[in-house]
Amino acid sequence: MNLIDPIIGEFTHETANTRRMLERVPEEHFDWKPHEKSMTMAQLASHLAQVPEWLISVLEQDELVINIDEYVPQTAATKDELMEMFEINVAKATKAMHDYPDDKLMAAWRLKVGDEVKVVQPRIVVIRGMILNHAVHHRGQLCVYLRLKDVPLPAIYGPSADESM
Repeated sequence: MNLIDPIIGEFTHETANTRRMLERVPEEHFDWKPHEKSMTMAQLASHLAQVPEWLISVLEQDELVINIDEYVPQTAATKDELMEMFEINVAKATKAMHDYPDDKLMAAWRLKVGDEVKVVQPRIVVIRGMILNHAVHHRGQLCVYLRLKDVPLPAIYGPSADESM
């Protein structure tokens, strides 16, 4: 077994959970946000749909340089666009992971903001922390958004108030 195999399993499980959450995002509430400092529902859901795309960068590049002044996050305009964005990113990330060599998975990867190095960690740590855990974090936020708009929540790790296992 390669080191990537359990990551693929976890990624598959978590993206299935994320898909079930994104499918419930009501387009009529895309512009809604719970607080003035919060993202809109469309921004948060789109961010969540883009997280799998980052995995590709982690696998294919030795570093990612973010220029804050130039970065414009993609925000879906429709539910169909949101789901398409997610499905394309999941498919590309899944393909990129298959047969990925262990030595490259253990090699250092860097995140830079401008010229400043913010993160240097083995790719496998970045995938777990910055990709998988990051997605779970934002999925939890989206869960709150949906609950506040009375959208029934799916069972994820156990039953929800709206759905049994």
